[in-house]
Amino acid sequence: MKKTKGQLEAEIGNALIQFEKDYMGRGPQETKTFIIEDMILIRLKGVLTPAEQQLAKNPEGMNLIKMVRSNLLEQGRDLLTNVIEKITGFKVITLHTDISTKTGERMIVFTLNKNLEISFRAKDPKMIQQ
Repeated sequence: MKKTKGQLEAEIGNALIQFEKDYMGRGPQETKTFIIEDMILIRLKGVLTPAEQQLAKNPEGMNLIKMVRSNLLEQGRDLLTNVIEKITGFKVITLHTDISTKTGERMIVFTLNKNLEISFRAKDPKMIQQ
């Protein structure tokens, strides 16, 4: 089935929401996904729990949130990487992430072994074969 870039971005975003719910225990309030050449950038808004929002009011709490969230994502790295590889058909080379304890946003960046955007243009400017 052929999918547009937008459809693929939406599928990746929905998969990340489900991962956050299943693995982290709570999903984000909003997610936006961007495919840029060989990268997938996902911006998750509203990821902090009410308890984390309270912790974020002091520097020690901010550091604790970052440490725990990084550790949790690292533990689920293989699961998350497999989801992205299944959706795109490309191998994930790296995964980078950071979370803002001030805004409650998390950014996740995947780099792939191939330029995913070229795949859209190779078949049809707006379509990708899945």
